[in-house]
Amino acid sequence: MPLISLRNIRKHYGGYGEAPKVEVLRGIDLDIDRGEFVSIVGASGSGKSTLMHIIGCLDTPTSGEYLFEHEDVASLSRDQLARLRSKVFGFVFQAYHLIPTESARENVEVPAIYAGIDEVTRQARAIQLLSGLGLGERLDHRPSQLSGGQQQRVSIARALINGGTVILADEPTGALDRESGDQVMTLLRGFAAEGHTVVLITHDQQVAASADRIIEIQDGRIVRDMRNPRMKRVQDAAVARTDTGYETSLGSTPIHPPGRALGRLLPGVTDACRAAWRVLNTNRARTLLTLLGIIIGVASVVTMLAVGEGAKREVMSRLNAMGSNLLQIGSSRPKSGGPRGVITEEDIEAIAKIPEVRRVMPILRDDALVRFGSFSRNFEVLAPTEVMPEVNRWPVLHGRFFTREENRNVAPVVVLGYRAYQYYFPDAGNPLGHQVLIKDAPYEIIGVMSEKASESGHINHDERLYVPRRTGMVRVFPDQRDESYLVVEVVDSEQLYRAQENIETLLLARHGRADFWLNNAAARQQAELEARNSLTMMLALIAAISLLVGGIGVMNVMLMTVRERVREIGIRLASGARQRDIHRQFIVEATLVSLVGGVTGILLSVVVIAALALLEVPVAPSLNALLGAVACAVITGVVFGLMPARQAARLHPVAALNRE
Repeated sequence: MPLISLRNIRKHYGGYGEAPKVEVLRGIDLDIDRGEFVSIVGASGSGKSTLMHIIGCLDTPTSGEYLFEHEDVASLSRDQLARLRSKVFGFVFQAYHLIPTESARENVEVPAIYAGIDEVTRQARAIQLLSGLGLGERLDHRPSQLSGGQQQRVSIARALINGGTVILADEPTGALDRESGDQVMTLLRGFAAEGHTVVLITHDQQVAASADRIIEIQDGRIVRDMRNPRMKRVQDAAVARTDTGYETSLGSTPIHPPGRALGRLLPGVTDACRAAWRVLNTNRARTLLTLLGIIIGVASVVTMLAVGEGAKREVMSRLNAMGSNLLQIGSSRPKSGGPRGVITEEDIEAIAKIPEVRRVMPILRDDALVRFGSFSRNFEVLAPTEVMPEVNRWPVLHGRFFTREENRNVAPVVVLGYRAYQYYFPDAGNPLGHQVLIKDAPYEIIGVMSEKASESGHINHDERLYVPRRTGMVRVFPDQRDESYLVVEVVDSEQLYRAQENIETLLLARHGRADFWLNNAAARQQAELEARNSLTMMLALIAAISLLVGGIGVMNVMLMTVRERVREIGIRLASGARQRDIHRQFIVEATLVSLVGGVTGILLSVVVIAALALLEVPVAPSLNALLGAVACAVITGVVFGLMPARQAARLHPVAALNRE
């Protein structure tokens, strides 16, 4: 049975939609035996390169049957095809197709990496091959430092690294001078003499005459298949050994089988890291620009978290100083049933006489329609006493608060909360002296409270209007006779719980039942917690945005890298790389960029935090924040590297190799 058997192989491109159908191969029948030296000759566009790609499992036929060692190639998975390219086929291309960032030795090792051969074995094998081909002193030279003939010999060594059962040479002398071309053909004849199956693709009849068998192809059909009786491969092999120093024993060196899965994974990751670092080091300017996004993102996250934690601690200390000695009391229905309780004037006077109480501020409240010009909206209207700014430690931003006399005289005046002011005066104009209509009655604006925001998670003081207590009782809420709630200021926060107990005892004695509610500093602690959570959420958002920007930068650069390295991807695929190998390569690169950027960002943030501390800005750095920022940077890099990696892994080998 032949080693390679093709039956009625056809290949066409296009034919879908508006794309014209172009037939390249038109029913190829071909058998190649093990150890044959076959040349396939034909003019440009005759289909010979397409035929070689199909034989080498770089491409698939549109129809027909391809058997390799009696097995139908069409039944093989993509990984099995990659394995076949790695272990059986060795490619020698006209354009050499060497990876520019790798040395000669490393280029030769590429197929061995994907075959799972350990590093020591493959390095020794590559050195032996290159030395036998006269490149022993050029092992560490990159392709740009080698001549065309030397690069072609590197590609030949790469074709032999895994044994090279079948060597597929596509115009191997097309880009070489005559002397270098003769040397390459001498090598190929020597390999054929050793038992390698050599398939040579050429348009040069003189080059084709070096083979034992000449197959001519025209317009996708085989028009001639003849033996070449003039060739004496044994003599040529002797010449090859004499002229090049190449030893035939090289071709018989045993190849170790792949090890266990873990043994294959770790070297793959190591080689991917090494290759990724070289790519990044080669494109230093672009790498630096990519790193800037991650560096700035991580540094800003860590710095903002440190500043935010310091600010939270500062805010909490101020909150404790601004209202941890306040109690709130209101009426409610008893749990045992019965009518709703009423906080009377007598209750207020009795509470004010408790020793631990400094003063009591009764408040009425209800919703009301408030209009100003063309603006109309329901706001909550509060009617406290004149001591509200002092009790709540809440300053007036514009104008003033109402006085005791205005309260006593039921003056139609109002103070706007900050949000209410912004709603009615979006252009930030002066509201003082203007009038708003509350339930169709005019009230003069005498002040605007400063911004206070939410205090207990759902109450926003800025979205309220404030009128004197008696004004509320007489003008705004004439039907409301009980106090909505009381704010009790305790002399000292240390006496807060004692005051609470005394007030509860007093009201129970006066009412005979628990028809009231009472909140102590726990509400203020809740406000502190809400402030903490709000700041944390804000910083988390900043972190997410910063890392998102950095991740998008990584993705953009990786997509650009994929486009620039399409040919390299094709080389790796032709050398036996599986989809997951290509995927891993680019994921490792994205991870490496993110990791380097994350560590650099940490160092930058440490410098910035130290500078802020010297400027007496409150900061509170955290080790967890440092480690978390790096972890997030790496995760971001991996996530945003997935799409470029998948795009690279899905490239077709032939399309990638032919990409300019």
